[in-house]
Amino acid sequence: MPHGSLDRWSAVRRRRTRGTTTADRPAEDWSGYDDGSTPVPPRSPWDDAADRYGYDGYGPPPEERSGRRGRRRDREEPRPADGRRDRDDHPDRPRSRTRQQLARRVAKVLAVGFVVQALVMVSLRWVDPPTTAFMAANPNGAIQQSVPVEHVSRNFLAAVIAHEDAKLPYRAGAFTWDEMLARAQAHLSGGEDPSGSTIPQQVAKNLFLNQEMSAWRKAVEAGLSAELALAVDDRRMLELYVNYAQFGPSLYGVCAASWYYFDRPPQDLPVDQAVQLVGLLPSPGHVQRAPGGGLDFDVADGQGWLSRSHVINAQKRVPRHIERLGFQPVEDAGVTGLASEQAPSGDDCSTRPQVVADLIATEGTA
Repeated sequence: MPHGSLDRWSAVRRRRTRGTTTADRPAEDWSGYDDGSTPVPPRSPWDDAADRYGYDGYGPPPEERSGRRGRRRDREEPRPADGRRDRDDHPDRPRSRTRQQLARRVAKVLAVGFVVQALVMVSLRWVDPPTTAFMAANPNGAIQQSVPVEHVSRNFLAAVIAHEDAKLPYRAGAFTWDEMLARAQAHLSGGEDPSGSTIPQQVAKNLFLNQEMSAWRKAVEAGLSAELALAVDDRRMLELYVNYAQFGPSLYGVCAASWYYFDRPPQDLPVDQAVQLVGLLPSPGHVQRAPGGGLDFDVADGQGWLSRSHVINAQKRVPRHIERLGFQPVEDAGVTGLASEQAPSGDDCSTRPQVVADLIATEGTA
């Protein structure tokens, strides 16, 4: 049925005074009332629809609107002041969808990062990194060559454990929470570090971080070291440490350090020379090779006294520790036998690395 016009519906509403239902409607041949009042046009189905639904004549009756059902006006929700219904007002839907998409992307990136980090940690069981964050950040360059821990003097390994982390072979994980809490409190209060970083923490710092001393970097270091301790055992942790620890302005690892300072392979280091090398670990940047070999603290930056003080401190306490415990901590860390008992190999650092020989020739301290 065609829709009626607005004028027609208005006229019908004004003229309708009688016949409120189909039963009351006069016959089609009826010509008017006895009292002379104006005749009312015959009712149509539209009139019935208007009475039934309270329709006001604007547009077609409800049943003729395809896909929608009519609603009584008295059942409608109140409209807000701006004329829009609350249920039709969804201005935040696109923004909410964008936030969800962003959250999913961030979650994917974090998941990929976690997987990559886990793979890197696990690979450190067998792979010697070609460089580290510390080495890459050194403006003086880096001289380093890895050597299997079995080909390193047990004097040196025992000195490292005694000086840096005596609990390494006997502790589960990278650190204990009591020590970590005490260190955090000392850092926040500006006090002296009561215990220092463990070997796993130092390995994590050397491989992945920098020398920044902020609380944030310390927290990241703790997390990385905990993951690293889960991925590698104590023997490999000790091997990574002695190969990537810094022993001079540009020297990393015991292979380069033993040949640079003492003209000997790392498997032959006696106790006194091993103790001098581990004494450099807290402050390795203020020392150089003495003419003919040995340590020289008369350096250009005038800070040689700092490195010298650490070496003297190590000489006072580490030999007593080695004398009392011997090589037991080294064996408990998983390194058995002596370096001299190992069969020669192509990576045992039994000959001086050429880059170390070039450095000594450049300095003129042969």
